[in-house]
Amino acid sequence: MSVDIATVKRVARLARIAVSDEDADRMTGELNAILGFVEQLNEVDVAGVEPMTSVTPMAMKKRQDAVTDGDKAADVVANAPASMEDFFLVPKVVE
Repeated sequence: MSVDIATVKRVARLARIAVSDEDADRMTGELNAILGFVEQLNEVDVAGVEPMTSVTPMAMKKRQDAVTDGDKAADVVANAPASMEDFFLVPKVVE
């Protein structure tokens, strides 16, 4: 696939990017080089290659899915300016 200046300007307009004529000429070569590299990747034989999410094998760290009570209500409100029975006290906003 080959990209011309008209295609570069059309893509720039769709992306809402202002591109001058000399920038469009430079981008034409850059986009053609990128597309050439992608075409090279299409030539690689990947038959029998397993998909992977990382280059190194890893296992997800898992924890026990259990409900626990933190029992830290007193620690949570310890630095509050005002609290009562493990609840924050705030000034009345609506009358």
